Amino acid sequence: MAQKFHVKRNDLVVVIAGSHKGKRGKVISILPAKNRAIVEGVAMIKRHLKKSTEHPQGAIVEREGSVHVSNLMLVSRYEASKRAKPTAAPAAQA
Repeated sequence: MAQKFHVKRNDLVVVIAGSHKGKRGKVISILPAKNRAIVEGVAMIKRHLKKSTEHPQGAIVEREGSVHVSNLMLVSRYEASKRAKPTAAPAAQA
């Protein structure tokens, strides 16, 4: 039986834990075997490409790494929860 996750492809998510905490992006793909997701613009890693016809000199490209699904939350739930910082906090009264 296939595993069910709380996020799916094209969902807007916020990273709620880990070194990329606070970053937002769209889910590009889900890796169910590893319980991870690839999120646009989050966990960028560098990959070295061999020389080829497209890259005669070879290249170092930056692309998204994966983030564990337990560290992701839907933006809609995040905005509704207490985790989101209030945008217009009233000034403290003296």
